[in-house]
Amino acid sequence: MSTIPSPQGRRERKKAATRKAISNAATLLFLERGFDNVSIREVAEKADVSPTTVFAHFPQKEALVFDEDDEQREQLVAVVRDRPAGTSISAALLDYYRAELLPPFDHDGAQRREFLAFIDRTPALGDYAARMWLRHEDALAAVIAAEHGEPEPSDEVRAYARFVLQIQLLVSGSENPIPMLEAGFRILDQGWEHYEAELNG
Repeated sequence: MSTIPSPQGRRERKKAATRKAISNAATLLFLERGFDNVSIREVAEKADVSPTTVFAHFPQKEALVFDEDDEQREQLVAVVRDRPAGTSISAALLDYYRAELLPPFDHDGAQRREFLAFIDRTPALGDYAARMWLRHEDALAAVIAAEHGEPEPSDEVRAYARFVLQIQLLVSGSENPIPMLEAGFRILDQGWEHYEAELNG
Protein backbone atom coordinates (compact mmCIF):
# COMPACT_ATOMS: atom_id res chain seq x y z
CA MET A 1 0.00 0.00 0.00
CA SER A 2 1.41 3.39 -0.95
CA THR A 3 1.95 6.00 1.71
CA ILE A 4 0.74 9.58 1.40
CA PRO A 5 3.47 12.15 2.10
CA SER A 6 2.69 14.25 5.17
CA PRO A 7 2.00 17.98 4.71
CA GLN A 8 5.09 18.68 6.80
CA GLY A 9 7.20 16.49 4.51
CA ARG A 10 5.90 18.27 1.43
CA ARG A 11 6.59 21.67 3.01
CA GLU A 12 10.15 20.68 3.84
CA ARG A 13 10.79 19.44 0.30
CA LYS A 14 9.30 22.63 -1.16
CA LYS A 15 11.43 24.73 1.19
CA ALA A 16 14.57 22.82 0.23
CA ALA A 17 13.77 23.15 -3.48
CA THR A 18 13.23 26.90 -3.15
CA ARG A 19 16.49 27.29 -1.26
CA LYS A 20 18.36 25.32 -3.92
CA ALA A 21 16.80 27.35 -6.75
CA ILE A 22 17.80 30.61 -5.10
CA SER A 23 21.37 29.43 -4.52
CA ASN A 24 21.69 28.15 -8.09
CA ALA A 25 20.40 31.43 -9.51
CA ALA A 26 22.75 33.47 -7.33
CA THR A 27 25.79 31.35 -8.16
CA LEU A 28 25.06 31.61 -11.89
CA LEU A 29 24.81 35.40 -11.68
CA PHE A 30 27.93 35.67 -9.54
CA LEU A 31 29.96 33.56 -11.95
CA GLU A 32 28.76 35.65 -14.90
CA ARG A 33 29.20 39.12 -13.40
CA GLY A 34 31.14 38.88 -10.17
CA PHE A 35 29.94 38.67 -6.58
CA ASP A 36 30.03 42.42 -5.90
CA ASN A 37 28.16 43.30 -9.10
CA VAL A 38 24.95 41.39 -8.34
CA SER A 39 22.23 42.61 -5.98
CA ILE A 40 19.85 40.57 -3.85
CA ARG A 41 16.96 41.97 -5.90
CA GLU A 42 18.54 40.62 -9.09
CA VAL A 43 18.99 37.21 -7.46
CA ALA A 44 15.33 37.24 -6.44
CA GLU A 45 14.23 38.10 -9.97
CA LYS A 46 16.41 35.35 -11.43
CA ALA A 47 14.95 32.78 -9.00
CA ASP A 48 11.40 34.15 -9.44
CA VAL A 49 10.93 34.87 -5.74
CA SER A 50 10.75 38.03 -3.63
CA PRO A 51 13.80 39.58 -1.92
CA THR A 52 12.09 38.78 1.39
CA THR A 53 12.08 35.09 0.44
CA VAL A 54 15.78 35.25 -0.38
CA PHE A 55 16.58 36.68 3.05
CA ALA A 56 14.32 34.12 4.73
CA HIS A 57 16.57 31.37 3.40
CA PHE A 58 19.92 33.18 3.39
CA PRO A 59 20.64 35.73 6.14
CA GLN A 60 23.50 37.36 4.24
CA LYS A 61 24.68 37.63 0.68
CA GLU A 62 27.71 35.34 1.12
CA ALA A 63 25.46 32.51 2.28
CA LEU A 64 23.80 32.40 -1.15
CA VAL A 65 26.81 30.59 -2.57
CA PHE A 66 26.92 27.89 0.09
CA ASP A 67 23.75 25.83 0.30
CA GLU A 68 25.39 22.50 1.22
CA ASP A 69 26.54 23.21 4.78
CA ASP A 70 24.34 20.49 6.30
CA GLU A 71 25.42 17.99 3.64
CA GLN A 72 29.10 18.71 4.29
CA ARG A 73 28.66 18.15 8.01
CA GLU A 74 26.87 14.85 7.44
CA GLN A 75 29.54 13.71 4.99
CA LEU A 76 32.32 14.37 7.52
CA VAL A 77 30.44 12.47 10.21
CA ALA A 78 29.77 9.57 7.83
CA VAL A 79 33.44 9.37 6.80
CA VAL A 80 34.35 8.65 10.43
CA ARG A 81 31.32 6.61 11.42
CA ASP A 82 31.08 4.44 8.29
CA ARG A 83 34.77 3.91 7.51
CA PRO A 84 35.83 0.32 6.67
CA ALA A 85 36.90 -1.93 9.51
CA GLY A 86 40.60 -1.57 10.24
CA THR A 87 40.80 1.92 8.70
CA SER A 88 41.99 4.66 11.01
CA ILE A 89 40.07 7.90 11.33
CA SER A 90 42.96 9.85 9.84
CA ALA A 91 43.25 7.48 6.87
CA ALA A 92 39.52 7.77 6.18
CA LEU A 93 39.58 11.57 6.36
CA LEU A 94 42.71 11.74 4.20
CA ASP A 95 41.06 9.60 1.52
CA TYR A 96 37.93 11.77 1.67
CA TYR A 97 39.89 14.99 1.28
CA ARG A 98 41.98 13.53 -1.53
CA ALA A 99 38.84 12.53 -3.43
CA GLU A 100 37.36 15.99 -2.91
CA LEU A 101 40.52 17.62 -4.27
CA LEU A 102 40.58 15.51 -7.42
CA PRO A 103 37.27 16.13 -9.21
CA PRO A 104 36.70 14.08 -12.34
CA PHE A 105 37.68 15.51 -15.71
CA ASP A 106 34.13 15.78 -16.95
CA HIS A 107 31.56 18.55 -17.12
CA ASP A 108 30.81 18.39 -13.39
CA GLY A 109 34.52 18.47 -12.60
CA ALA A 110 35.05 21.53 -14.80
CA GLN A 111 32.15 23.29 -13.10
CA ARG A 112 33.61 22.48 -9.70
CA ARG A 113 37.02 23.87 -10.65
CA GLU A 114 35.38 27.03 -12.01
CA PHE A 115 33.42 27.42 -8.77
CA LEU A 116 36.51 26.96 -6.58
CA ALA A 117 38.44 29.49 -8.68
CA PHE A 118 35.55 31.93 -8.23
CA ILE A 119 35.71 31.51 -4.45
CA ASP A 120 39.49 32.00 -4.46
CA ARG A 121 39.26 35.32 -6.29
CA THR A 122 36.46 36.67 -4.06
CA PRO A 123 37.92 37.42 -0.60
CA ALA A 124 34.55 37.87 1.12
CA LEU A 125 33.46 34.41 -0.01
CA GLY A 126 36.76 32.80 0.94
CA ASP A 127 36.52 34.19 4.47
CA TYR A 128 32.88 33.16 4.78
CA ALA A 129 33.60 29.65 3.49
CA ALA A 130 36.38 29.22 6.06
CA ARG A 131 34.10 30.26 8.92
CA MET A 132 31.36 27.93 7.72
CA TRP A 133 33.77 25.02 7.37
CA LEU A 134 35.14 25.40 10.90
CA ARG A 135 31.59 25.23 12.26
CA HIS A 136 31.76 21.47 11.66
CA GLU A 137 34.28 21.07 14.49
CA ASP A 138 31.66 20.13 17.09
CA ALA A 139 30.05 17.46 14.91
CA LEU A 140 33.41 15.96 13.92
CA ALA A 141 34.69 15.93 17.50
CA ALA A 142 31.45 14.35 18.74
CA VAL A 143 31.55 11.45 16.28
CA ILE A 144 35.25 10.82 16.97
CA ALA A 145 34.55 10.70 20.72
CA ALA A 146 31.61 8.35 20.13
CA GLU A 147 33.84 6.03 18.06
CA HIS A 148 36.05 5.67 21.14
CA GLY A 149 33.14 5.15 23.51
CA GLU A 150 33.45 8.54 25.15
CA PRO A 151 30.32 10.57 25.95
CA GLU A 152 32.03 13.91 25.32
CA PRO A 153 35.04 14.98 23.25
CA SER A 154 38.23 15.48 25.25
CA ASP A 155 40.49 18.47 24.72
CA GLU A 156 42.71 16.23 22.58
CA VAL A 157 39.80 15.17 20.37
CA ARG A 158 38.68 18.77 19.92
CA ALA A 159 42.21 19.80 19.00
CA TYR A 160 42.44 16.94 16.48
CA ALA A 161 39.07 17.89 14.92
CA ARG A 162 40.13 21.52 14.58
CA PHE A 163 43.47 20.58 13.01
CA VAL A 164 41.77 18.24 10.52
CA LEU A 165 39.48 21.04 9.38
CA GLN A 166 42.36 23.53 9.23
CA ILE A 167 44.28 21.18 6.92
CA GLN A 168 41.50 21.51 4.35
CA LEU A 169 41.70 25.30 4.52
CA LEU A 170 45.48 25.19 4.17
CA VAL A 171 45.23 22.89 1.19
CA SER A 172 42.63 25.02 -0.59
CA GLY A 173 45.13 27.87 -0.86
CA SER A 174 48.08 25.74 -1.94
CA GLU A 175 49.48 25.47 -5.46
CA ASN A 176 50.34 21.82 -4.70
CA PRO A 177 47.24 20.60 -2.85
CA ILE A 178 47.87 16.86 -2.68
CA PRO A 179 51.45 17.08 -1.30
CA MET A 180 50.26 19.74 1.15
CA LEU A 181 47.35 17.53 2.19
CA GLU A 182 49.60 14.55 2.83
CA ALA A 183 52.13 16.70 4.69
CA GLY A 184 49.37 18.04 6.92
CA PHE A 185 48.23 14.57 7.92
CA ARG A 186 51.80 13.40 8.49
CA ILE A 187 52.39 16.22 10.94
CA LEU A 188 49.00 15.61 12.55
CA ASP A 189 49.57 11.87 13.00
CA GLN A 190 53.31 11.74 13.69
CA GLY A 191 53.80 15.08 15.41
CA TRP A 192 56.25 17.90 14.91
CA GLU A 193 58.94 16.30 17.07
CA HIS A 194 59.10 13.27 14.79
CA TYR A 195 59.50 15.50 11.72
CA GLU A 196 62.05 17.74 13.44
CA ALA A 197 64.10 14.67 14.39
CA GLU A 198 64.22 13.71 10.71
CA LEU A 199 65.40 17.20 9.80
CA ASN A 200 68.16 16.99 12.37
CA GLY A 201 69.27 13.61 11.07
